[in-house]
Amino acid sequence: MGIRTGEQYLNALDGATRDFWIHGERVTGKITEHPAFRNIAQSVAHLYDMQHDPAIQAEMTYPSPATGDLVGLSFLQPHTKEDLVRRRTMMMHWARYAHGMMGRAPDYLNSELMALAAAAPFFGEFGDNIRKYYEYVREHDLCTTHTLIMPQANRSAPPSQQADPYLAARVVEKTSEGVIIRGARMLATLPLADEILVFPSTVIRNTPEDKPYAFAFALPLSTPGLRLICRETFDYGKSHFDHPLGSRFEEMDAVVVFHDVLVPWERIFLLEDADRCNQLYAATDAVVHMTHQVIVKDIAKAEFILGVAGLIVDTIGIEQFQHVQEKVAEVILALETMKAFMVAGEANAKLNRYGIMTPDWTPFNMARNTFPRLYPRLVEIIQQLAAGGLMAIPTEKDFAHPELRPDLDRFYQARNTDAWERTRLFRLAWDAAVSSFGSRQVLYERFFFGDPVRMAGALYQSYDKEPAKALIREFLNQTPDPLVQTKEARS
Repeated sequence: MGIRTGEQYLNALDGATRDFWIHGERVTGKITEHPAFRNIAQSVAHLYDMQHDPAIQAEMTYPSPATGDLVGLSFLQPHTKEDLVRRRTMMMHWARYAHGMMGRAPDYLNSELMALAAAAPFFGEFGDNIRKYYEYVREHDLCTTHTLIMPQANRSAPPSQQADPYLAARVVEKTSEGVIIRGARMLATLPLADEILVFPSTVIRNTPEDKPYAFAFALPLSTPGLRLICRETFDYGKSHFDHPLGSRFEEMDAVVVFHDVLVPWERIFLLEDADRCNQLYAATDAVVHMTHQVIVKDIAKAEFILGVAGLIVDTIGIEQFQHVQEKVAEVILALETMKAFMVAGEANAKLNRYGIMTPDWTPFNMARNTFPRLYPRLVEIIQQLAAGGLMAIPTEKDFAHPELRPDLDRFYQARNTDAWERTRLFRLAWDAAVSSFGSRQVLYERFFFGDPVRMAGALYQSYDKEPAKALIREFLNQTPDPLVQTKEARS
């Protein structure tokens, strides 16, 4: 089959029956026409259509090693540094379309599956399953989401010690057909996917009572017994003028409930194996290739913030103030820092044990620890530059009213643009920095890879500090203890 069109993606969504809930109602009818999902569905469809654009198709696709049909380049298993650049180029096309606002574009998990399939021996008896699943997703150009986290009930106790042992999704029984799963997982972003990957995230204790919570598998989102409970939508049904980001890129997040769901044996990748679950991302280098995609997204997002900030400065004439220059310089530093991490990671890439060209983890690890701290500040800078201008923004309907329009044209004009253009810019700034959509983006970036404090702790534990300490010891030893010198002289 190879690359599919946006229309094929939309038809697949509407053709699948799924247990999908939002605002207290089950979604019935065509999901692509539901007010909460129709705009994001169109945005994802546009990503698929970009693969068919003759101007960039060579940068978006490659021939399938199985069929020769064109498939998405995010599935490419890289064997050279040039392959890494090809992957990055493809991912940047998608990231810049959404300005980094779609954190779960399909290339994110495509990158994970690519790395996992290459590391099939890691999965032991299930190695063929992960390899075949990767090929299946690649050849059908499927969109996947994933769910990783145990429900946030009692964080002081592991899943097996919760008041309800079936609060977190766990194995109920094993049958000749597969494994029965009961319980819940959070947090599935972009539930308008074809399939869901149910993979481990937090560390699982290697005890008999915790074994039922250790697994990795994939399922169609139309699987019987699988329910998705969505949060409220931040796409308020307003125009692209009023909510330019929320009306396009509201990915949605959902909790996934498993009501005794049957997972066929061929869809299981790990089972009751805490050690492999805990090692999954590092041992396969999946986390490195996923981070590659994330840094591309971060660069696009920082570029977006710089563009918005720069236009605000120009539009209302504040470039002469030094504090303004300092703030915009912060955004520039953030953007160029992320670019530098990308360059360093790709330049120092090496073949891993599975023959996959893998970026250097150290700069990539620095990037994933840095951006969650940078992004909230970037959003704050937009708030500070636009200031009170964000508190008084007309809507598209205001501009359409003939009695109001003269006042708007007069009192909302800017130094070098008219009221319509100024308002369009400030509504974009609002949606990025103040709206529910913008606030969700900040929360999302803060915890993209997990708790930033735990991530910092892991960085501290794993980073080799000895070479730096050795330099200081050598320097300090240049000033010997005078008492020791005296004793040595006497002897």
